[in-house]
Amino acid sequence: MGDKLIWKQTESSFIQHYYQLFDKDRTRIGTIYIDASCLTWEGQQCQGKAAIVELSSLLFQKIQYSITDSCISMVVGELKVDEDPIIGFHQMFLLKNISEAWVCTNDMFRLALLNFG
Repeated sequence: MGDKLIWKQTESSFIQHYYQLFDKDRTRIGTIYIDASCLTWEGQQCQGKAAIVELSSLLFQKIQYSITDSCISMVVGELKVDEDPIIGFHQMFLLKNISEAWVCTNDMFRLALLNFG
């Protein structure tokens, strides 16, 4: 039970930190990414701190957020297809409780083709 509370606190702290950076000083958004990080923003994909900071330099100057849901499940693992070698993957599910049933509103799957060690 204690571990669950730590993860929820971490999630909450990260979300607050991320959106504060994004609203107040997007030039510092790179501090939460590594050079191997990937970001997809409205279908536009980029990789690395510099590209993410550049993509984050959007035309608007100010934005405010009100977080209404933050239930995310991230899966990291390995898969094997037919006789191919084992390959890593990660998948993220954004879950929402609708009419007392959990449903997936967004699902992102990515093969881990590079070792980010």
